[in-house]
Amino acid sequence: MKKSIEVSASILAADFGNLERDIKRCEAAGVARFHIDCMDGHFVPNLTIGPVIVEAVRKHTKLPLEAHLMIEHPGDYIESYAKAGADIIHVQAECYGKRPSSCRLWNQWPKIIKQVDIPALRLDLKKIRKLHKKAFVVFNPGTALCEDVLDDCDGVLIMSVNPGFAGQQFMPEALPKLKRLKEIFHGDIAIDGGINAQTAPLAVQAGAHVLITASYLFSAENLSNVIKTFQK
Repeated sequence: MKKSIEVSASILAADFGNLERDIKRCEAAGVARFHIDCMDGHFVPNLTIGPVIVEAVRKHTKLPLEAHLMIEHPGDYIESYAKAGADIIHVQAECYGKRPSSCRLWNQWPKIIKQVDIPALRLDLKKIRKLHKKAFVVFNPGTALCEDVLDDCDGVLIMSVNPGFAGQQFMPEALPKLKRLKEIFHGDIAIDGGINAQTAPLAVQAGAHVLITASYLFSAENLSNVIKTFQK
């Protein structure tokens, strides 16, 4: 059965001085979720949001909150984000297993992985589900799909940019991954990075139905028009 398009607003591009206002604007425009990019400055070259901000956002909306853990050792922080109010917790495949020498050090980006440590990843996905939260696994552009863990997660997020900053250009190499997921996976299929009026149709046609948008949404004069465009 074809799934309806859901738009997830990434608050990384919101006005943090007026966060409650922007949350209410997004709700009124028709977003389905809020995406919260949690970066540690090690897994990605940026430092952003911790559980305290997730807890603050939780007070202002009843919509699902997605905590995207772009952090090293995500398993150590799953419970903290769950307690803060996240409904969906994303963990990066690149945190599980030995990385190639090109991105092994903390200041070498983007992170990729050739061989996923499947038992370790499954352990954290099960940890998320035991806390009655939805478990998502995320794949960076340079990392191939690990199909062996799909039965252990509720959704998959395909990155169409190298994570770390909003406003990057869409990388079309994400599309084959979406097409493969459309064939074999029945959970949520999400995409994040460079999603706009031109790239959203490509992502949806390939198989995505959860569109995560940051700067394109929050820079628009009319948020509702953006949501309607994506849903069409």
